[in-house]
Amino acid sequence: MAETKRETERKYEATGDGPLPDLTRVPGVAEVADDGVMELDAVYYDTPDLRLAADGLTLRRRTGGGDAGWHVKFPVTAGVRDEIRAPLSDTLPGELAGLLRSRVRHAEVVPVVRLRSARDVRRLLAADGSPLAELSVDAVRAERLPDGPTADWTEIEVELADGVDDPALLDAVEEHLRTADIHPSTSPSKLARALAETGTGPEAGSEADTGAGAGSVPAKPGTAGAAVLAYVREQHEAIVALDPAVRRDLPDAVHRMRVACRRMRSAFKTYRRVLDREVTDPVGEELKWLAGELGVARDQEVLDARLRARVADLPPDLTLGPVTARLRRRDAALARSARRRALDALDSARFLALLDTLHALLADPPLRADAHRAAPKVLAKAVRKDHKRLARRIEHALALAPGEERDRALHEARKAAKRARYAADAARPALGKPAKKLAKRVKAVQSLLGEHQDAVVARDALREIAIQAHGAGESAFTWGLLHGREEAAAAAAERELPAVWARASAPRLTAALTR
Repeated sequence: MAETKRETERKYEATGDGPLPDLTRVPGVAEVADDGVMELDAVYYDTPDLRLAADGLTLRRRTGGGDAGWHVKFPVTAGVRDEIRAPLSDTLPGELAGLLRSRVRHAEVVPVVRLRSARDVRRLLAADGSPLAELSVDAVRAERLPDGPTADWTEIEVELADGVDDPALLDAVEEHLRTADIHPSTSPSKLARALAETGTGPEAGSEADTGAGAGSVPAKPGTAGAAVLAYVREQHEAIVALDPAVRRDLPDAVHRMRVACRRMRSAFKTYRRVLDREVTDPVGEELKWLAGELGVARDQEVLDARLRARVADLPPDLTLGPVTARLRRRDAALARSARRRALDALDSARFLALLDTLHALLADPPLRADAHRAAPKVLAKAVRKDHKRLARRIEHALALAPGEERDRALHEARKAAKRARYAADAARPALGKPAKKLAKRVKAVQSLLGEHQDAVVARDALREIAIQAHGAGESAFTWGLLHGREEAAAAAAERELPAVWARASAPRLTAALTR
């Protein structure tokens, strides 16, 4: 079973033979304990074209020390990485292989570098003896595999101890190291330095695309094609990067991955005069499938949080029966099912085929004639078209009487609002502040319509729960009360919509796009 450890560390060049400074002078450090020297032997794996290293990831199998095993490291922020560990074995554990699937795809991971280190460890301790940080002086020998050149260097690492989250301590240690002429390393990791000093490191975008495949004329900077491809590429990178985050069940990962799918699919529709729909429509259908599989988990998250908040807001005298317990059991069962469905989608051959298709599309994009025109005019026209589409749906919904038909029409308007917002977001680099302002106003419409839809969904769920509670001999009073509150929330959103839409439909907003 894999476990996760967050590393907060800094690396330094050990350029001379001088001693380390007295680190007991660092505020809070009462003692420096010498733990001696340990021998570490690590083999780093990657695809032949170094896809993992290009994205700042590392995969290694290490022996020696207290954490022997397989390790995958994901960058979080500068100097912070999440290390996922699995027990030592001859082959890469399946759980770790899954975390790399979106980047590796069909490629084999092979040994690329071997690092052997003599690690001289010192623990920085507080007055009560608790560990604050670990400082190690590593004498490293790197060997490029197979049978490549070698490189040797010495570096210093300072890592916060488990449970310590105080970057100021690292700042204070660094200040003292600088007095001994010890300065930050120019390499972000041992692997990066080893690749650079024993051959060639990963090229930026080694697996990426230039938008200039063999079958198409390149999209020049400043053109509509370059702008749309940059946006599509951004969503592709998000999908790839968020796959392991979803597998790790990180907060908001499912939502962000689904949004990336929707944004890309929306871009294909909005900018169909830039990218050929004969190519992008089938891709869009696959993105719709993936978003749908992820959506089960996301929708359950949203509904769960909403119902829990509604119950928490009730006074005790209005909470009749085992309301919280029933909700908890229901949510746990649905959440497990939804998560399993999302993971099955990520493990499927269909998702792998989608990743292959996206890579091929970006490597050789299906550019149409408008792709080679100046971006502002082409993108502004597309954004205005989506805004008009939204206007038609809003007007249609508002013309209907309250009820199920209006609820469905407002949901369709919400989808159109998302598309119009995403269109404006994609155009922001080319159109600037007018696109940003339009996106903000349309987002307000989308959010209000989202609140309405959430209330409609919650209302249906509450009716179902009430029926189940009644059938079990429990009071359905509280569920009926909450149902009424959701009806009121939906009605309030409908009353507010005309004013919010008026701000998003002002003619000057779309007129400003081409000034």
